[in-house]
Amino acid sequence: MNVQFKKGVLELCVLAMLDEKDCYGYELVSKISVDIRISEGTIYPLLKRLKEEGFLKTYLKESSEGAPRKYYQITSAGKKTKNSLVDEWKVFSIGVSKIISGVYLNE
Repeated sequence: MNVQFKKGVLELCVLAMLDEKDCYGYELVSKISVDIRISEGTIYPLLKRLKEEGFLKTYLKESSEGAPRKYYQITSAGKKTKNSLVDEWKVFSIGVSKIISGVYLNE
């Protein structure tokens, strides 16, 4: 998949997933990678930026598999941003779908 496509939508994907459930970084990578191929090196800078912008907060949680894990949790500001991005995505994807399906060519 085109890198620019991924960059543009990854923030929305992360916020949407964290709106459903708190996750640790590798868990996010694993879940997103089911549908969109990404690497850990892509997600961690995004998580850091989203935290700095106040859209996420973190906490440590003990793990049965070793050291405590850093979990990411969406904030109320993050939820507002996610909802805004979802609205923008819907309008954008409808427009792109019309263009690539040739709707405008027949007018």
